[in-house]
Amino acid sequence: MSAEPTPASAAAETAITGASGSLGGMVARLLSEAGVPARLIVRDETKAPKLQGTTTAQADFGDKDASRRALEGIKTLLMVSASESEDRLEQHETFIDAAVEAGVEHIVYTSFFGAGPDATFTLARTHYATEQKLRETGRKHTLLRNNFYADILPHFADENGVIRGPAGDGKAGFVAREDVARAAAAILQQPVAHAGFAYELTGPESINLTEAAAIIADATGRPTSFLNETVEEAYASRAHYGAPDWQLDSWVSTYTAIANGELDQTTNDVELLTGRPPLSLRDLLAQ
Repeated sequence: MSAEPTPASAAAETAITGASGSLGGMVARLLSEAGVPARLIVRDETKAPKLQGTTTAQADFGDKDASRRALEGIKTLLMVSASESEDRLEQHETFIDAAVEAGVEHIVYTSFFGAGPDATFTLARTHYATEQKLRETGRKHTLLRNNFYADILPHFADENGVIRGPAGDGKAGFVAREDVARAAAAILQQPVAHAGFAYELTGPESINLTEAAAIIADATGRPTSFLNETVEEAYASRAHYGAPDWQLDSWVSTYTAIANGELDQTTNDVELLTGRPPLSLRDLLAQ
């Protein structure tokens, strides 16, 4: 299904998935503000943001026929990775096949920092496999490999203000979701110049979780601390959620990837793409 197009957006050649979510919604708003027509691909059209110059189309990543119809006439696509699930890679591959069949020329994909087949963070392996699928299509593509979002750090703390996990003294170049959105919006406005590139998106500094907890406590006034767990303790402390094994593995490997130093890097790619320095955790919390 597709909404009736408005004159301002009838010629949209750019599409954004996940527009009812945080990142996709930010990108949609930035393009609307820039006067760029866009088609918003969502699972539920009633939840799509109402923005000037946009139309909506309803499709699920795993529904190839609906996805192909939703992408007809689109040249450039921002593919925001699907929600975490056991069949996430299968969904991605189905959607990419639909995009190719629909004639999409350039796919911008939100991957993950250090994506690789042997990455400690288990979901980074799925991102790597998705990148490989994109390469195999022969279509133009751009990869946005963001570090862990700084935005979610305060939510890592439990009801007692404790962030717990086997991260040790490892550091990560946590990046603000806003900066990833700005980077994506900049690429979508001039996609040709970015074809074939992979951008590693980070914040301005790499910090450990003890430092992050102190910044959160200072900025919010809520006592926050970090408790280093062993891997065994991490699985045990999360067992009460009753989550499936793949999800427990992803939760725990978030911390072990930091401990292993795989996220300990900063780049200037955010500034290169957006023209302004990335936000630090302290900057983000002060907004």
